[in-house]
Amino acid sequence: MPNIASVEASCDARPEPGAEPGPLPLTATRDGLIVVALTVVTAALCARFDVSELLHRWTAPWERIQLDELPAICLVLALGLCWFALRRFRETRSELVRRRAAESRAGLALAHVRRLSQRHIEVQEQERRSIARELHDELGQYLQVIKLDAVGLRDKPPSDSRSLADRAEAIVDNCNHLHAMLTGLLQRLRPVGLDELGLVAALEHCIQSWQPRLPATTLTLTVTGEYDDVSEAASLAVYRLVQESLTNIAKHAGARRAAVQLRRDGDAELGECLVVEVTDDGAGFDVGAPTQGLGLIGMRERIAGLGGRSSLDAGPGRGTRVRAWIPIARSTDRGV
Repeated sequence: MPNIASVEASCDARPEPGAEPGPLPLTATRDGLIVVALTVVTAALCARFDVSELLHRWTAPWERIQLDELPAICLVLALGLCWFALRRFRETRSELVRRRAAESRAGLALAHVRRLSQRHIEVQEQERRSIARELHDELGQYLQVIKLDAVGLRDKPPSDSRSLADRAEAIVDNCNHLHAMLTGLLQRLRPVGLDELGLVAALEHCIQSWQPRLPATTLTLTVTGEYDDVSEAASLAVYRLVQESLTNIAKHAGARRAAVQLRRDGDAELGECLVVEVTDDGAGFDVGAPTQGLGLIGMRERIAGLGGRSSLDAGPGRGTRVRAWIPIARSTDRGV
């Protein structure tokens, strides 16, 4: 089994999957020429010394056991060995082609994983910079304002109650702003209510929070079944898929209607699973175009990591439908 280093070193030199093998190597050609030369020499010696007549005279005393039929038997044996060697040779070449194709696919998969990992790191760093910027611009400045108001109240208390109330009200307003800002950051880092209230409540809160950002789009959520026993990983995958789909709708779709559906269903391959579907009637896009962002790739990889599968149906002018089937891992089985 080749290790990762050998695959890395050889992936650039691999032929395309299904490619025909090249010409025979020099050693095989040389061995073939040796066999031909030996055959010619043997034929010349046999013709020179009448080997067949000598063999007939030598085997005549053994006529009762048909020893004189040995040449025909040897001929059939030689032809059989040639046939056997030819079949093994063809099988070996086919196996080499399959192995080269498998190594080529492994190299492509390794390159894909590297690109995905690099993109993930870039997005992670962008998110960290964004959070750091918000903490600096919002948290730092508003804390400074609150500190100045508090120091002013301590060092120079207002003479009238109205001024004191205004300064206190300003501190309260700044604290409320900081609370709202921190709540927004927490929503980005962790879905609100997913741990305490469950998957359905988290999805309802997600739809409610997205509706003001999409005033021209009617968002609907349809949930069928109970989901209290679903594992955290599956619940988080469903939430992130819905969140990413709504993000794409807001950025690109321009849809008038968008629907989120969640249900439990049975699958011949996956067994009992969560089925989540997000559809919109927006602009759509060409699925075959190599323009899919990290969000779509991340959704597919996250679902595949849970043993599920996903599909994307879209086209220019006919909207987009994202579906995923995620096997249900019970919340009691998280440690398995």
